[in-house]
Amino acid sequence: MKVGTDGVLLGAWTPVTDSRRILDIGTGTGLIALMLAQRSNAWIDAVEIDKLACEEAEFNFAQSPWNDRLKVFNTDFQVFANLPSEPYDLIVSNPPFFVNSLKTKNAASSVARHDEMLSFEQLIIGARKLLGKTGRLCVIIPFMSDIDFRENARLAGFYLRQHTQVIPKYGRVPKRVLLEFAVKVGYPINNELTILDKDDCYTEAYKILSAPFYPAF
Repeated sequence: MKVGTDGVLLGAWTPVTDSRRILDIGTGTGLIALMLAQRSNAWIDAVEIDKLACEEAEFNFAQSPWNDRLKVFNTDFQVFANLPSEPYDLIVSNPPFFVNSLKTKNAASSVARHDEMLSFEQLIIGARKLLGKTGRLCVIIPFMSDIDFRENARLAGFYLRQHTQVIPKYGRVPKRVLLEFAVKVGYPINNELTILDKDDCYTEAYKILSAPFYPAF
């Protein structure tokens, strides 16, 4: 669970303009935080509950060119959300998913893939608490959780700003959705992103989005 398509999509898609302080919730080994560091000049904090993943993220941050702007905290996000903090301009998360599905045999994988440790509602409420007056929240979630997540965000005081359905291959149904919410009122932009064309080749849209991170593109 190091470099997955979901993380790459969120790290490349998330708008970073005017973001001075960014928080990555559930950073894992630090992929999304590193991508956002590459794309901005922001100070980036990362929260990760799993100790081994946190140690790897810390190592990866230290080896990167942006090590002076990256910091990881090995703690529960609900605890972190209640600590005194300067407001964040942007919060990102590739949150736990597969709600109500069977657990994996691997404990660390189960923590990363299930919402028992951090539900969508807890993530949204905590993010709302930590964001400034013009703050934004960006996530990638399963398409089947789209409506539920948006309703929780609305109840917490967020406004949908961008909604991108992710289609794994041309002609198929969406499997993921990228969502951007803002504290301020605004009109949402709705669009789609297809990863593979009918010949199983990466689409131009996906290549353009992810080119800064894949030398082959």
